[in-house]
Amino acid sequence: MNYDVVVVGAGPVGSTAARYAAKHGAKVLLVEEHSSIGSPVGCTGLLSTRAVAECELRPSDEFVFNSIRGAFVHAPDGQCLPIDGKQTKAYVVSRKNFDRILATLAVEAGVELSLRTKAVGLEHAELEHSGLEKADLRAENEYEKETARKEGRKKDPFVKLKVLRNGKPEVINAGVVIGADGVKSRIARYAGLGMPKRVLPGIQVEAPYASEDSAFVELFPGFQAPGFFAWSVPVNEKISRIGLAVEPGMLGQGETPVSCLQKFLDSNPHVKARYGGGMLDFVVGGIPIGPPEKTSTDGVLVVGDAAGQAKPTSGGGVYPGALAAKIAGRVAAEAALEGNTGSGRLSEYDRLWRKALGKELEIGMKVHDHIGKLEDRQLNELIASLNTPSILETITEYGDMDHPSVVLKKLVLSGNSLRLMKAFGTFLRTCF
Repeated sequence: MNYDVVVVGAGPVGSTAARYAAKHGAKVLLVEEHSSIGSPVGCTGLLSTRAVAECELRPSDEFVFNSIRGAFVHAPDGQCLPIDGKQTKAYVVSRKNFDRILATLAVEAGVELSLRTKAVGLEHAELEHSGLEKADLRAENEYEKETARKEGRKKDPFVKLKVLRNGKPEVINAGVVIGADGVKSRIARYAGLGMPKRVLPGIQVEAPYASEDSAFVELFPGFQAPGFFAWSVPVNEKISRIGLAVEPGMLGQGETPVSCLQKFLDSNPHVKARYGGGMLDFVVGGIPIGPPEKTSTDGVLVVGDAAGQAKPTSGGGVYPGALAAKIAGRVAAEAALEGNTGSGRLSEYDRLWRKALGKELEIGMKVHDHIGKLEDRQLNELIASLNTPSILETITEYGDMDHPSVVLKKLVLSGNSLRLMKAFGTFLRTCF
């Protein structure tokens, strides 16, 4: 089987990359190792409005459970910082339905979909031609044909993707393989690309929970979730998704994400008073932060969690992943149709996605590392220093889940809290 582009992984990022490759004229195959799209779930299911828009969807009852306009940030000492965006900033979604809608859009764009197809190996080869014929791959345009004739090109490099389809071994030939296969990407490993710099293990339950206001998520930084934060995301007034993620190196002796979550549910006064016990659903996953040095090589691109493109401040990966996926799909399609799929040509993807996202991810990593290392006393001080009318007004006006650097820069320039600048001004200035 021969394709211009093969995408491995049919999550939101993979489906978007496949759709964009097809839109740019490529013959595309999208493979997914599981028997259905959207399972298993490994995500909180809170998507910013921009993430939904970047996937080119309109919010609908097909996948949206609840709309979120703000957050209550609870300090370790119990004080609460209310952040009100005044309008919808995010949606609580069914990831199964969301993922399936995006896969359907890809199929409607001409993408072939193969379920129960697991990538198990990858190697490079060269496809012999008869004259200027390109086997079953698409012919180059007339200009490319003439150029190839003059240059004496007789071979076209391609990638042999080894898969198990319904348990049976097959080989798929592709001009370019896009790895959208998650935090433990096999494609990245097979291609010799690096892995994300860090992975934050996370765990979440969906459970009965009496939200204070179902239009607000709750965030709990500090000792309860070492290095990151815990959360409560309301599905409705009576049910929430309660979870946390941690920096593995900051866990205490014998601590695990599971034990941290259980302790959080049992001992946090605010949560304990609202948690109804038991669980309706259970999710585990990893948040990859810090992209590797390269996300492209001969015949291969990696995107989304496979490329460590999640936001270090919130852990969200759909917005940056979808943005990068569009670039990956276009670059892969154009390179495959040109018959030029070497690392030099595909490095355009690396350059373009880093231009679009790199600075924000870099600043986000600095914020993540700084906040994660603060003692509870310092977190209490930071949250108290933000809890002033002028700063809350700035956060409301400029706060952005996908571009937190915007509000950080405004806080630095405004200087409207001497307490904040005295405690954290030096750090904030190092971000820019």
